[in-house]
Formats: sequence, structure tokens, C-alpha cells
Amino acid sequence: MKILGIDPGMAIVGYGLLEGNKDNLKLITSGSIQTDKELDDSKRLLEIYNDLSTIVEEYKPDCASVEKLFFFKNQKTIIPVAEARGVILTVLEKYGIPTYDYTPMEVKQVLTGYGRAEKKEVERMVHIALGIDELPKLDDTVDAIAIAICHSRSLM
Repeated sequence: MKILGIDPGMAIVGYGLLEGNKDNLKLITSGSIQTDKELDDSKRLLEIYNDLSTIVEEYKPDCASVEKLFFFKNQKTIIPVAEARGVILTVLEKYGIPTYDYTPMEVKQVLTGYGRAEKKEVERMVHIALGIDELPKLDDTVDAIAIAICHSRSLM
């Protein structure tokens, strides 16, 4: 099974594609869609739409797990992130990809056993789950991979 994990954002959308099952996962690809803050929001959303469509067309995931908006400290970013998440869900629906939502707390609970785990603990568990030497540099990408791992473990 191919699981596409997505961490939504207006400036950066992290993604990670895993293949396998909860006991044997392989990282196929990961990265980010980054938009220019100087552009109008409509152009940034279109860029997210087009880039995610390209990823979906190329890798053909069986399902997607997307971070659910749960709580935002910065009230200025909640609407743009929600708009980006809407575009992401639209792309996934267009391609008929089943989508599953997980809050950050749920992801942390599944990966570490503690819903308020620190970012470093989540990174460590991603590292262990995939058995890879080096994680991607961007937190958004690592978060997307964690969301995909969370879904793989939720299937059983």
C-alpha cells in the first residue's frame, strides 16, 4: 500500500510517500511544495494544486493522510492554512484517493505513545520506523512522513 502523508500550509506543504505496512515501511519520496509569499494567495493555492496533482499523477498513492487543523497559536495563519488544506483535499478527491485526517496530537500518540511529545521525539520515532540514516531537513516534510506512519499503524 502507498500512503501519501501531507502536512498542509500556505508557505510550505510537506509530503512523504511511504509504501508497505505498519511493520515494514519504505520511504518512496518526500519533499515540500513551497510558495512565494510575495504572490497573491490565489496564485499560491493554484501552485499547491498543480504541484500536488503532479505528485499524485506520478506516484499514484492508494490513500492519503492529511494533518487536521486542530488548534492554532497564530490566528493570522489559520485561514491561509485552511485554504491550502481545502485545495489539498480537492486534489485528492479529484483523483479518487481516500483521505484520512489526523490531528497533531493523534500522530504523536500513535508514534510515541504520548500525545504531547516533543518534535524531537517524533523525529526519532520516524527515524526508527523507516530505518533510514538521515531525515529530511524540513520539519514540514518530517511531519508529513509522521502522518503517513500514523495512518499505516491505524490500519491494523
